[in-house]
Amino acid sequence: MLNKSLPVEFDTVLVANRGEIAVRVIKTLRAMGIRSVAVYSDADADARHVREADVAVRLGPAPARESYLSIEKVVDAALRSGAQAVHPGYGFLSENSAFAAALADADIVFLGPPAKAIEVMGDKITAKKTVTAFGVPVVPGIAEPGLTDEQLIIAAAEVGYPVLVKPSAGGGGKGMRRVDRAEDLPAALVSARREAGASFGDDTLFLERFVTRPRHIEVQVLADKFGNVVHLGERECSLQRRHQKVIEEAPSPLLDAATRARIGTAACNTARSVDYVGAGTVEFIVSADRPDEFFFMEMNTRLQVEHPVTEMVTGVDLVECQVRVAAGQKLARTQEDNHLVGHAIEARVYAEDPGRGFLPTGGTVLALAEPNGPGVRVDSGLSEGTVVGSDYDPMLSKVIAHGTTRADALAALDRALEQTVLLGLTSNVEFLRFLLADDDVQAGRLDTALLDRRVSDFRPAAVTDDEFIAAAAYHWLRRWPSTGGGDPWSVPSGWRLGTPAPTAIRLAGGDQVRHVFITGTPESANVRLETDDTARPGAHTDESDTRSLAAALLDGRLTLTVGGLRRVHRVAEADGQLWVSGDGSIAVLREVAEKSVRGDAAHIGDAEIRSPMPGSVIAAPVADGATVEVGDPVIVIEAMKMEHALTAPVAGTVELLAQPGTQVKLDQVLVRVIAHPTETAVAEGTNA
Repeated sequence: MLNKSLPVEFDTVLVANRGEIAVRVIKTLRAMGIRSVAVYSDADADARHVREADVAVRLGPAPARESYLSIEKVVDAALRSGAQAVHPGYGFLSENSAFAAALADADIVFLGPPAKAIEVMGDKITAKKTVTAFGVPVVPGIAEPGLTDEQLIIAAAEVGYPVLVKPSAGGGGKGMRRVDRAEDLPAALVSARREAGASFGDDTLFLERFVTRPRHIEVQVLADKFGNVVHLGERECSLQRRHQKVIEEAPSPLLDAATRARIGTAACNTARSVDYVGAGTVEFIVSADRPDEFFFMEMNTRLQVEHPVTEMVTGVDLVECQVRVAAGQKLARTQEDNHLVGHAIEARVYAEDPGRGFLPTGGTVLALAEPNGPGVRVDSGLSEGTVVGSDYDPMLSKVIAHGTTRADALAALDRALEQTVLLGLTSNVEFLRFLLADDDVQAGRLDTALLDRRVSDFRPAAVTDDEFIAAAAYHWLRRWPSTGGGDPWSVPSGWRLGTPAPTAIRLAGGDQVRHVFITGTPESANVRLETDDTARPGAHTDESDTRSLAAALLDGRLTLTVGGLRRVHRVAEADGQLWVSGDGSIAVLREVAEKSVRGDAAHIGDAEIRSPMPGSVIAAPVADGATVEVGDPVIVIEAMKMEHALTAPVAGTVELLAQPGTQVKLDQVLVRVIAHPTETAVAEGTNA
């Protein structure tokens, strides 16, 4: 794309970001022989991007506004480290025109477009007017500054329903409303203005015709300082949850060659309309019912999260292109020189729990194995020991696969996700594999509502017998050397005169509880599983349920041979939880002596209310010692700007174990409700 043999005038570049994108940019800088400078907050002092950079500069405390979003601190870090240029990554200050201007004032090169281009494309109303003048098609609607609710209502009748109400500032779906009937529009405008004002400090609205069965297709463009603009094909980003992309691919399975050329030309004209320089992405909306018709949505004046799929089908390193273009180099290839080879698909791995409504999660990465091999790429900010907190975006990594055909790429991505081992925090990997297996996804019949339609069908996999056995064997083996000490009477082998007594371990996983009985030695043992009902003293045991067991534990790898079948599991333990991986699944179990509940479950009897996510306690509606009824709110958790109120699962007396302001971990016990005596009596009578 550019002449790699030409020298670059920068010898030091600061990366004004964190996580996987900082690691990815540093990788290219290293390959180019350029010294890299990382910046970090106190929360990221030991982060991977800090360790991999040549130099690292502290910005400040964990809150982004006091670190990564502080223009003054980032510019100062660049000056102190001797950086001649700054790469903004994406998010944070990447589309902040004031940041670009501040760097220019400090005589530091911004590896992005001119500030004017950022300003124009940052305002959706101005952007639509600008690109229209260059012949780029836009969605029919009305987009003028300062439109009143009355003007929008009148215009909607002319545009035709359904319409989409959108804020001029911001993104991420905030303030957007689909309205199907005229009588619903006034209320939608009020709520949209309120949300836009709260989110962006600007409640300016416009509206567009809602495109039926919309597909989100974007085009990667690259422009130099000499007026040359080319596109590198398109990406399909229709698999979204609440307007946030989850899976992206290149090229789109929808477009034919003629439409690809037309939409590419429109993207290049969009870049020309603002004298764009560098790498950028032009987003279009396309109706699945009319794939030859596309409309401009917006332009992202930065590198996109999903840029790796374009790199894999073009062979172009977009970060290197950003560096060379900013250094004044001219594009070495014309549009005719660019070709797409094969197909690439990317899945975003998030710290979230699909089984609990995609609540954010977190914790310490106890064990990590990321896939590799031909056609597989992982952009990740993770390493073992990484602490994933609630201060920043929950995206952890991106898994990308390339194949000769789309089917090959889909299969390769599924295999790569199956090989992903992440112990210590819950992620969306299982949901990603569920989505990839969907018939419509496999066939390329996509639209932006498909994922939200399928969410209700997802069920986390139940903990298997093998995973219960693995967890029990881990606990058993851990006790073995510590209690043995050469004294045969201390070894938990179950030896006794007569019939050997088994070691019994009671485990909870998901909504299941199992008793696991192990008898023998690690080299030769027997194992049996029972439920609470069958495990009571004197209950009949079917000996046919007993299986042979051999077990060995070394460096977090548990090798089990159960009934003649050998498997290797990765295991890790923290905060009373045991993480077990094997055969592409991950189970979280804990040893229990008596029943307890999470914040979203209940049983009769004393109840422990556990935090469904890492975060901070922001409110306790009841005092310690207060009496509550079933369903009464008892504590409120906040993480990543989301609030979650936990309620009492039983009636009783509250024992408050965490106060407002306390930072809490996933599954930490926050409240204990001591059940009323009448409730306990009912429970005892029921179970007798």
